[in-house]
Amino acid sequence: MITLIAIIHVLVCLLLIGLVLLQDPKNGSVGGVFGGGGSNSLLGATGATTFLTRITRYSAIVFGVTCLVLTLLSKPEMGSVIDSTPANAAATPATTAPKTATEEVKKDESANKEAAKPEPAAGEQNKGQ
Repeated sequence: MITLIAIIHVLVCLLLIGLVLLQDPKNGSVGGVFGGGGSNSLLGATGATTFLTRITRYSAIVFGVTCLVLTLLSKPEMGSVIDSTPANAAATPATTAPKTATEEVKKDESANKEAAKPEPAAGEQNKGQ
């Protein structure tokens, strides 16, 4: 069903492009190239304007309707990325956050305190025993 509507949509789109290009502009026209003679329209003095305008209007309506129908038909097929992930993938632990500057400073201070402690001499360690 979607394929049929998509084909109609593309064909109407191409028809609409062609019709807009054939429209009579304000300053000149492409219609004169096809044998319009002295008139400014493809099919006569007044016939081309109304004919092309009507066809363009109806094809624009069909184009809009096919846009809406395709959107409504494709909506149920759309989903979230989260819905497609397996359940066990969501249970994996998160990576650890990088340490902040204050944590780094505290770690450095504690390391400096440990390094600043004097080590007992070999004779002092045996005195207590």
